Amino acid sequence: AKLISFGLAPTPAGAITAGEITDPVAVSTAIKSLIKQTKLKAKYTCSGIWGPSVIVKKISIPQMESNLISEQIKWEAEQYIPFDVKEISLDYHLLRRRDGATENIDVVLVAAKQDLVMNYVETLEASGLKCNILDVSGFALANCFEVNYGRDHGDVVGVLNVGAAVTNFVVIDHGELIFCRDIPVGGQTFTNDIHKEMGLSTEEAETLKISATLGQEIPPEVGKIISNSNEVIAEEIRHSFEFFEATGSGSKVERLFMTGGSSLIPGLKQQISQLVNIAVEDFEPF
Repeated sequence: AKLISFGLAPTPAGAITAGEITDPVAVSTAIKSLIKQTKLKAKYTCSGIWGPSVIVKKISIPQMESNLISEQIKWEAEQYIPFDVKEISLDYHLLRRRDGATENIDVVLVAAKQDLVMNYVETLEASGLKCNILDVSGFALANCFEVNYGRDHGDVVGVLNVGAAVTNFVVIDHGELIFCRDIPVGGQTFTNDIHKEMGLSTEEAETLKISATLGQEIPPEVGKIISNSNEVIAEEIRHSFEFFEATGSGSKVERLFMTGGSSLIPGLKQQISQLVNIAVEDFEPF
């Protein structure tokens, strides 16, 4: 596979909140500008959704004929998904069994509110594009890891993608994604903390954060705020590790990879590594 073209545009301020597009016009305008800049001719796109309106859950169902699974999944969704099943888009994936057990089928259940799905589809269509695939951001992260590091290398692997507003956390057990969670912390946490503590505008706070990331000289107060923010974010991530271990899968993360623009914040990797007691490795997406 070869990357032919690449373009990047900042998300318009305040246009996406908790994974939901709250200003579709601003987002579609940014996408149009990106299409023009990259001279993109393709019309079919793949987009990723995330946030509290997206649920990913690993469940077990009794062994049954394959033609009955779909109906069983709909019934199971009513028990496990905290939304009205009439208002969700639902999909599932059957996991491979490695232990030879035959009494149950392990399934990854995926649901998203239809309002959120249409929110993304309509914004893309307003940009002149067709939504061919609507993925889950955590799944895209797991697929990216699989392409670069192989499907099954004998370890239970955790992958963190630390973005601006969210950190995607997935666990891959011998090539199968068994856990996916969006943690609502990221680069904006640092910017907001600098903004509040120092009484600066968000633009000035963002500039100072980027300077720290690039290793440039910053006021000592900024370094202290970043250190405190590192502790808060690492604690949130530790809670998600504990949540995963409490799911009863019996798996424990053995290797931890980290990527995303905000993973470059000084001290963050070390703080996470210390709290979860696993060495953090850089995840190279290429």
